[in-house]
Amino acid sequence: MQYIVLDMEWNQPWPGSPSSQKVLPVQIRGEIIQIGAVRVTEDQQVTDEFQVLIKPKYYRRLNRRVSKLTGIKEADLRDNGVPMAEAMARFRAWCGEDVTFLTWGFDDITILRENLRLYGLDESWVTRWYNAQMIFNAQTDGSTAQKALKTAMELFEIEATRPAHDALGDAYHTALICARLDLKKGTAEYGKALKDHDNGFHGAELPGCIARKVFYGYADKKEALGAMSGPENKCPTCGKQMTGTRWFAQPGHRYMDLASCSSCGKFLIRVRLSDQPDGTIRVSRLTYEATSEAAEAYARRAEKADPEVRRPSGAQRRRRRSKLPEKK
Repeated sequence: MQYIVLDMEWNQPWPGSPSSQKVLPVQIRGEIIQIGAVRVTEDQQVTDEFQVLIKPKYYRRLNRRVSKLTGIKEADLRDNGVPMAEAMARFRAWCGEDVTFLTWGFDDITILRENLRLYGLDESWVTRWYNAQMIFNAQTDGSTAQKALKTAMELFEIEATRPAHDALGDAYHTALICARLDLKKGTAEYGKALKDHDNGFHGAELPGCIARKVFYGYADKKEALGAMSGPENKCPTCGKQMTGTRWFAQPGHRYMDLASCSSCGKFLIRVRLSDQPDGTIRVSRLTYEATSEAAEAYARRAEKADPEVRRPSGAQRRRRRSKLPEKK
């Protein structure tokens, strides 16, 4: 058995652009434009590498933020990119059999599966994977917060020798980190690491998650939450507009709401707001079944916040005491 350390870059349409209005056969958060991977042997030796540029079919206009971050230009994809099916055939052949995928974060494998599904390609070969961040946390400081790749490199005193936000560069640096972890122990204890990860509220999907999507370009929290409970609050099953209930705040700029579709019933919505370098807000949105663990957590939170049973504030208690008759 060998480990394949995987990193990808993907393109997303600009909010409000014609591409963002496209109705695709499968919902995706981004179309993959670059794959980078590094092989780590069972005895944790960093060996060969793989990389490929992929010519997009659906989001052909490259988002300028993506281009600025990655350095990839539309001309690069046009001149050097290959179709998705060809890229996946090359990648799968390079990976070989009996491999376990490692990523730095939760997004890459999910987006890979979405893209394979979109193109009608087999996704059964990417089911065994682990988020190396969770193993890193469990074997270092035991924290539950997601750490940037740069932070982990600094802790292990790994010097950056490849460009950041390049799929192969990030995969290579992740592989160097993984080579210093006890991967056998980490994968065996992965369930506990996820549970310690603040019950999944740092990005892990809790049971019952049926849709994930990322939105960009909101001016502030009010606009972002307004969009999530308004025009972007679409039923994951039929696509109809849903109505929200009430946003409850969670640690780390996270919020959850129970939304209802007139045809399909209720769904729990969880969002995380992230500040972007240009001053706008990014929203990571997850949709859960109404019977999921996450929805049960919302119900408990709503019950505690019920105005009929909510504890009065200090000012309210003082006003009430002032109206009591004096003792005789």
